[in-house]
Amino acid sequence: MDDFLIEAEARGFVHQYTDRDGLDAALQAGPIAGYIGFDLTADCLHVGSMVQIMLLRLMQRHGHRPVLLLGGGTTKIGDPSGKEEARQLLSPERIAENGAAILAIVRRFVQADGGPTGAIIADNADWLDRLGYIELLREVGPHVPVGRMLSQDSVRLRLDREQGLSFLEFNYSILQSYDFRELGRRHGVVLQMGGSDQWGNIVSGVDLVRRTDRRQVFGLTTPLIATASGAKMGKTAAGAVWLSADRVPPFDYWQFWRNIEDADVGRFLRLFTDLALPDCDRLAALGGAEINEAKKILATEATALCHGRAEAEAAAETARRSYEGGELVQAGLPSRDVAAAELAAGIPIFRLFAGTGLSASNGEARRLVRAGGARINDQPVSDEARLVTTADLIDGAIKLSVGRKQHLLVRPAG
Repeated sequence: MDDFLIEAEARGFVHQYTDRDGLDAALQAGPIAGYIGFDLTADCLHVGSMVQIMLLRLMQRHGHRPVLLLGGGTTKIGDPSGKEEARQLLSPERIAENGAAILAIVRRFVQADGGPTGAIIADNADWLDRLGYIELLREVGPHVPVGRMLSQDSVRLRLDREQGLSFLEFNYSILQSYDFRELGRRHGVVLQMGGSDQWGNIVSGVDLVRRTDRRQVFGLTTPLIATASGAKMGKTAAGAVWLSADRVPPFDYWQFWRNIEDADVGRFLRLFTDLALPDCDRLAALGGAEINEAKKILATEATALCHGRAEAEAAAETARRSYEGGELVQAGLPSRDVAAAELAAGIPIFRLFAGTGLSASNGEARRLVRAGGARINDQPVSDEARLVTTADLIDGAIKLSVGRKQHLLVRPAG
């Protein structure tokens, strides 16, 4: 079997193939081009997109050519997959801005240097914006079975729940199929990859290329990644874990990986770092307190890929001093502003922990304090009614901590 498929399966990237043996034969016959499309409804990606990004990176590392398809055209419609209602339509200008921001993020992980394995950057607006409706109906319509479209999860689930599906959204699958064919004609793409929710769209594209171009192409989907406790990957009490330092500072990003559940260490090392598989297995096998060392390695390696090695090492050092050295460290810690007048009057500690995202709710914050897990300026607090005031400021900030893992600075503003 081709080395790319061997490692992709071993690391846990593969959920489903359209034709595993056929794809393996194509990979072994010579380097291939494979693509993943990126929706442009936001100006940033979050950790939930990392499986797709790392799969492109792995493909490139094994000598194949990744293709990044920006959905400048399809975003004007909106992908209904996994959505309970229609997406808000964006202006062309906003879509272009989002595309530039997302491209900058993905290019940290894959090389687009013009070499034989250099990533190809494409935008489906280049062909979809110029596509005539009658032309699409005549050329593609006869090859798209309506029954298959109705059976796709993205369509069926919306109809079953009586949430409605507009004709605009119903066309999304056709346009994604058209993208696959167009990328094959322009760049020789023979593989489309995506999340498991894209299975129906990918199969439709494979079928369209077979019917119209008489070519064999392939699809591969990745599994839905959730934490060991069943939580959605990349979500925290404070919100999504974004891949932009403007949204989530490198220390926060490092801290997210450091705080994962013990049961997720091995799986996340394989998926979200470049560490060799034997090293991932060795680290995952650590028990007791030693598993924390594996989490630190995961956090540093994942942060280095996203923000650079220097930022990763700085975050690790800040964490070491703060967690292990017992210092009142401020440099490098994330911070939140609170109204100066409110702080002067006094804020109940449970409300401050909930308001800054260190706890998901007031009730959770109360329980945290009662259990002895809350600290102010590295000092434990057990009174949930304790007021936090300007008297707690040290060098202009108050350090809040959840145990020894999560830390946050609160600064007065206004």
